Amino acid sequence: MPKISLEEVVKQLGLEIVVPGEGLRKEVRWAYCGDLLSDVMANSKEGDLWITIQTHQNIVAVAILKEHSGILIAGNKEPDPETVGKSQKERLCLLRAKENSFEVCGRLYEILKKDVG
Repeated sequence: MPKISLEEVVKQLGLEIVVPGEGLRKEVRWAYCGDLLSDVMANSKEGDLWITIQTHQNIVAVAILKEHSGILIAGNKEPDPETVGKSQKERLCLLRAKENSFEVCGRLYEILKKDVG
């Protein structure tokens, strides 16, 4: 199981921090990429960094329910103001990437795989 902080992921991927949440020292155990909320609820795991293109506030509720390490919005999409507000209230880390989901996932996979090996 990888042991890498959100701070290190942000640094290595050049991510924008929208909301730092409880802090960037939180551990990323793995990642999950998906845009269908029911799929993410059924298949993601605690500690995952969730990669999505969804920007509405319901993503925060799902991430809290699943105890994700944070949410990474890909594709240079702007989170809705309500999403930012809810993320701040829940102290959940909200990140943003210019790259699309495929590119972000590939780069993150290489980082996490290296950390395991």
